[in-house]
Amino acid sequence: MAVPARPARARCDRGSVTAETAIALPAVMVVLATVMATGQALVAQVRCVDAARAAARLAARGEPETVSVTQARRLGPAGSDVGIGPGTGGDVVVRVSALVHLPLGLTVPVQATAEAAVEQP
Repeated sequence: MAVPARPARARCDRGSVTAETAIALPAVMVVLATVMATGQALVAQVRCVDAARAAARLAARGEPETVSVTQARRLGPAGSDVGIGPGTGGDVVVRVSALVHLPLGLTVPVQATAEAAVEQP
C-alpha cells in the first residue's frame, strides 16, 4: 500500500505562519504602545481637571493661595504648574498644566482650568 504524495502546495506553505507572525508582531506592539501612551495622557488630563477644581474650591472659600497651590500640585501630575488669578465678576480662576513624558521621547502638554465663585462670609 503506497502512501499518497502530499500536494505540492502544502510543501510551499511551510513556515508561512512564522513569517506572518514576524511581520504582524511589530504592528501589534506599535498599536499597544499607542493605546498605552494615549491612556497615560488621558489620566494626566483628568488629574489636571481634579487638581484645578479642588484648588478653585479652596481659593473660593478664602484659603491662602499657598494652601490652594499645594493641594493642586499634590493632586495634579508630577511637575504641575499652578496659576491662580481673578476671574470675571469676582470669581477665582485656577489653571493647572503639566508635560506628560511618553515613550520614545514624546512630550504632550495637558492643562485644565477651573473657575469658582468667591464665597461671601
